[in-house]
Amino acid sequence: MIPIPTSARVWLATGYTDMRRGFPSLALQVQEVLRKDPLSGHLFVFRGRRSDLVKVIWHDGQGACLFTKRLERGKFIWPSVAGEAVTISPAQMSYLLSGIDWRNPQETQRPTRVG
Repeated sequence: MIPIPTSARVWLATGYTDMRRGFPSLALQVQEVLRKDPLSGHLFVFRGRRSDLVKVIWHDGQGACLFTKRLERGKFIWPSVAGEAVTISPAQMSYLLSGIDWRNPQETQRPTRVG
């Protein structure tokens, strides 16, 4: 898991992103489309067209980080707002990266007895 600083915000870039892009072109998209600073220490998450791949860019103060995750089954849950950025909490990002619906996580059933 990424050691996200408590002061960092997580931004989801709505819509689809070309997953061939690397840090420089994704950082440019953060600047021009999202109107945010890619070197601010915040995390910016992008989703591919098939919704099974996300890329996260983050500048940790020392250098640029690019993380990629592909789901073997299922799709990442994404907001339907187009052309904007949506902010989520680090806990919601953890759900998102696990393939869980971060908007309404459900508690799994607990056993009533041991054994």
